[in-house]
Amino acid sequence: MSVHIMVFDSGIGGTTVLEQIQALIPDADYSYFMDNALLPYGAQSQQTIITRLFALLQFIEIEKLHVDILVIACNTASTSALETIRPYTNIEVVGVVPAIKPASALSSSKHIGLLATPSTTKSHYTANLISTYSQGTQVSLYGSTELVEIAETLFHTQTLNKEKLEKELCSLAIAEDIDVLVLGCTHFPLLANAINDYYKQRILLIDSGKAIANRVKSLIELRGYTVTGDKKKPLHFYATAPICHSQLNVELITLTDQIPHGSY
Repeated sequence: MSVHIMVFDSGIGGTTVLEQIQALIPDADYSYFMDNALLPYGAQSQQTIITRLFALLQFIEIEKLHVDILVIACNTASTSALETIRPYTNIEVVGVVPAIKPASALSSSKHIGLLATPSTTKSHYTANLISTYSQGTQVSLYGSTELVEIAETLFHTQTLNKEKLEKELCSLAIAEDIDVLVLGCTHFPLLANAINDYYKQRILLIDSGKAIANRVKSLIELRGYTVTGDKKKPLHFYATAPICHSQLNVELITLTDQIPHGSY
């Protein structure tokens, strides 16, 4: 049986990470799980996110999905819950964190920005990343849940609400001397072209997609997982709420929230 990689996000943003992984490892079996009933995760509490990830692990076990690698392709979920859930599963869990270190190295002005959800910008994990990897570089934080919803609409309808996007970017007021902007939400690369146009290409946009793909590939090699030999299966989509105006073939499921004893 080929290695089964499940990519998880609150919505469709994690597909930007999925694409990078598929490009590097085309012969694996993939599934994509979106907890869109609670979209966006950036508006949820840490406790809520932790309970949802435990519920996801239970769903995988009950349904016998045989997931080998679970990619939490959501910066908010990764910074809020990754370390909490890892001890409770034998699945290899890979998270996504803001690309503060490479952004700091690339910046000439020594002033970078982190554009993410409010939960990510306020998390202790993000604060630790900044203090560890941005010495000598100023990091300004910009939080937005509006951009998540704009990206969701763009993906499902192929229509960009340019007026809403520009209004949100204007309100964020990203400092003019910032030369590198970290897209710290996996939804935001869906808007990269439009964001580049808004800033007239003067800001370098970076995200963690390629780094995550490389991490998954290294795990496959380290664990000796099989990636060829079986007929490739179609990508299976799961969702926790109906999706309007989308051509995706999605299996609707219900997550039952729970917290294992001793996880707090």
